[in-house]
Parts: sequence; C-alpha cells; structure tokens
Amino acid sequence: MAIGTDDMVRVLGTDADERGAAGADLPSDTARELYRTQVLARTFDEKATSLHRQGRIGTYAPMRGQEAAQVGAAAALSETDYCFPTYRDHAMYLQRGTDLADVLCHLLGQGNYVDRDDTGERNSPSPPSTSSREEGDVRTFPPTIPIATQLPHAVGVGMAADYRGDDVAALASFGDGATSEGDFHEALNFAGVFDAPAVFFCQNNGYAISVPTERQTASATIAQKADAYGFEGVRVDGNDVVAVYEVVSAALERARSGEGPTLVEAVTYRRGPHTTTDDPSKYRDDDGDDVPPCAEKDPLDRTREYLEATHGWSEADETTLRESAERTVERAVQTAEGRPTPDVDEMFDHVYAERPERFDRQRERVAENPEVDR
Repeated sequence: MAIGTDDMVRVLGTDADERGAAGADLPSDTARELYRTQVLARTFDEKATSLHRQGRIGTYAPMRGQEAAQVGAAAALSETDYCFPTYRDHAMYLQRGTDLADVLCHLLGQGNYVDRDDTGERNSPSPPSTSSREEGDVRTFPPTIPIATQLPHAVGVGMAADYRGDDVAALASFGDGATSEGDFHEALNFAGVFDAPAVFFCQNNGYAISVPTERQTASATIAQKADAYGFEGVRVDGNDVVAVYEVVSAALERARSGEGPTLVEAVTYRRGPHTTTDDPSKYRDDDGDDVPPCAEKDPLDRTREYLEATHGWSEADETTLRESAERTVERAVQTAEGRPTPDVDEMFDHVYAERPERFDRQRERVAENPEVDR
C-alpha cells in the first residue's frame, strides 16, 4: 500500500497543529540525552562554520535543522549495531560516542581519526562475527563523501552478520538526492531479496544541493519506494526527535529479529547552505512554501518544550548545558589542531587487503614530488 504525504509519524507538536509537547513516553534520562547531543551538535555546527570562514578547515556541510533526525536515529542503535553515516551526519558521530576532536580531524584534513585508537594508530573494522563489541572494534564507519555508496556496504555487512547469526543490524544514513543514485536501488533490491537486517534512513531535507525533491522523483514520498523492493517504508517527522527515535528503534528491532529491512523517510529541512561554498538564496525561499510544516519550528526548540512540559527542564538546566557545550567544542578544537598531521603515505594504506603494485609506483612518485606537503 502506497504511503501518502499525510501518513507521517509524529509525537511532538508543531506550530501547525494542536498537539502539545507533553505526552511522549520516554524516560527522562533518555530525553535529556537526546537534547544534550542536539545542543552540542548545534554548537559544533556554528563553530565549524566559523572555522571555515577563518580558513582553518576546508569546505563544511552544515547540519543545522537536521539535528533531531540524526540524533534520534543514532540513539536508536545498540552499541553493537553498525552505522554508515554520510558527510553531513556530524551529530550521528556525537551520539555514537565519537570524540568531537576526532570529527574535527577529518575536517582539518588530518585523515579519519574515527577509526584510530588513542595513540593515533588505526583500528580495523571487525568482521561481523560477534554480537559483542571489543576494544578496537569499529561499528561506526568514516563519513562517506560519494553519494549513496555506503548503502550497499551496509547491506553487505548486514547480510554477513545474518549469515553468522549475530543479533545486530546495520543502518545507512543518506539524503534525498541519494535516492536518484543506482547504489540506492541496488542496495534496496539486495536487502529486500535477502531480508538483510538493514535500515535505510533517508533525511529528506528538501534539496539535493539546489535540486528540489520533486525534481528527484515522481513518487509522492520517498518512503513508498520501499514497496517496489518488498519491504516496509515509514515516513516520520524528522524534526521530532522522539518520533525518529521510536520509528528507527522499531525498524532496527524488526531487522534484528529477521523481519527484514525498512526504509525510513525523515522529513526535515536544511536551514543553512548545502556546504559553506553554497548560496541557498539562489534556488529557494526560506520564508516561503519551501519549508514543510513539520520543519517550521526549530527541532531544538521542539525538544526543549517537550523537556519543560514533561521532564522538569529549567532555565538553569539550559544555561548549564549551553555553557558545557561551548567548553566541549573549544577543547575539541584545541585538541584536534594540536594533533600531528598523518603522513601523506597513509593514503595508500588500508585500502585493499593486499596492496596492488600500482600503489607502490604512485607512492614513489609522491616521494619524488617536492611540492607535496608531507
């Protein structure tokens, strides 16, 4: 049955409906943690944008407006589940426990510290041969820059885990633009045929850079694309962190229990540019009809109102949280900028299990090039 545009899961209210912020059945500790990570992510996002303007990091993809979607989905994962984020999913890394300095190292061009230990040595992603997480085990993968390439990876890992009888699932996060890529369709087809324990989490923020969703697909929704591959699709208010958390939790539980994959479409809105080199005013009107009703209110405001109405959140709590987030971000910047830059030779390592001969020739050419910043 096709999913209509009105079939959207929502828990927290918006300015466009009469539903209040109270009533969500979520433990206080969990609710507070979801808000804490959103605030930290927003604080980091503002700092990263500033660092780009100062020339201290390269091109940056802001996540403002999508914090609830990312935090809610990542919070639903168990420690042993696999997560395959995309390049805008900085909040996912924070929710998964990645040190903020490690996230910054990637933006500083120092390589992916996400898969390194405390000494800077690389960890290797563990094969999905165990449902327990061990030291040095990588369950959250580095950010994927090519569009949609992480989706087949997630399906493959999920299928391998299934073959080994592990009680884990794999979540792949991507944007609406990725649904126009062949990798999206191939991944969903494989997942449907083999009942892979995978969850496809689409953050539909309305635009693939400057291309609106209606130019990406003739389908009424992205969630209904799951029908073609024989599994369930769910549409959720992506600015409602509680709804995202509950929907993704249910999808992951179905995947782990052998009930197959799920496509989750989280309807949200990118409140800033696609990247720090983009000017969204050239192709959209943030004050017009481009903003979906569910995204008119900031996701952080919606979460805070829920905490105030249900879990006794106070102005003092807010002040303490904001000040802590500022200190955490500043410490992370100092730590990341103080780390040594990995040698350029490392670009040839950890790509193939057996390094091809052409890598040796390329390494020699790099060594002979005096202009390479080593």
